[in-house]
Amino acid sequence: MNQEYRVLLYYKYVTIENPEEVTQEHLQYCKDLGLKGRIIIAAEGINGTVSGTIEQTDEYMKYMEEHSLFAGTIFKIDEAPEHAFKKMRVRCRPELVTLRLEDDVDPNIQTGKHLKPKEFFAEMQKEDTVVIDARNDYEYDLGHFRGAVRPDILNFRDLPDWIRENKQTFEGKKILTYCTGGIRCEKFSGWLLKEGFEDVSQLDGGIVTYGKDPEVQGDLWDGQLYVFDERISVPVNRKEHVIVGKDHFSGEQCERYVNCANPECNKKILCSEENEHRYLRSCSHECRIHPRNRYISEHGLSEEEVKERLTTLEKEVTR
Repeated sequence: MNQEYRVLLYYKYVTIENPEEVTQEHLQYCKDLGLKGRIIIAAEGINGTVSGTIEQTDEYMKYMEEHSLFAGTIFKIDEAPEHAFKKMRVRCRPELVTLRLEDDVDPNIQTGKHLKPKEFFAEMQKEDTVVIDARNDYEYDLGHFRGAVRPDILNFRDLPDWIRENKQTFEGKKILTYCTGGIRCEKFSGWLLKEGFEDVSQLDGGIVTYGKDPEVQGDLWDGQLYVFDERISVPVNRKEHVIVGKDHFSGEQCERYVNCANPECNKKILCSEENEHRYLRSCSHECRIHPRNRYISEHGLSEEEVKERLTTLEKEVTR
C-alpha cells in the first residue's frame, strides 16, 4: 500500500555562527512548505524530525542539499499514512542533545568508530563486547538489542555520571553503543573516548537505519522502537517480533505507552487500555489522588466515583 506522507529523521553537526537567525528563517520556510515536526538548531548544528507529503519532503531535502550549511545531511525516511506531528516547531537551543558537559565533545573531531548494520550485528555477538543503550530507560523498556545494557537514567544528560559510577563494568571491554538515529551516540562515543575507553564503536545511522537494512533486517532487536512523534513506536525486527514491554500494573506483555495523569509526574508507563481506566492512568496511589489528576478531569469523575474506584483497587490489592 502506497503511503502519501513521509517522516524524515536527520541531523548534522556543523558550526552555525548565527543560530537564532537561522532558526527563524528555517521555521518560516517549513511553515510555508507545509511541513510539521520538531527541529532544534544550535551553534553546533541541526537535529530534526519532520513529516509531510512526498512532494513536500522531496522539496525540503532539495532545500537542505542546496543550503550552504546543511548540504550533505543524511535523511532516514519512513512512509506514513498521515502527519506524525500536530505542529511545526523550530527552536534554538544551546545543544542539539543535552549532555551539559564541562568539556564539550565535537563529533567532527572526536567520535567512536561508525559501524554499518552488518558490522554492528557481527560485533554484538563477539566476546568481551558490551552493548550500551544510549537512550532513556523508558525507550529501552519498549525495545532494545538483545543483551544490551540498560542505563538507569531518566535523561540523556545523566548518562555520563551513570557510566562513571559503573566504570569497572566496562573497563577493558569493546564498547558498542546505539540510539534512535545516531545523534546521541556521536557525542556519547566521543565522551567515552575522552574518559579513557579505547575501543568504542557506534551504530551508524542508529536503530532506524538498522531496521531498514536489507541484509540484517533488524535481527537481534527485541520489541519496538520508541519515536518522539505521534506514532509513539515503530517496528524494527523484520524477522521476528519479540515483545519485551511489560504492563506497569500487571507485568503482562504490553507495548502501549501513556503518560501518568499527574502533571507533576508525567512519567511514561506501559499499560493496557483496561488498566489505564482501572488505575486512572496514574503510576501510583499518590498520583491517583493528586488534586490535578488529568484523567479525573478529562472523564468528569465526581469525588464519589473516584472514591469508589480507589476503594475497589484497595480491595483488589488486599485479596
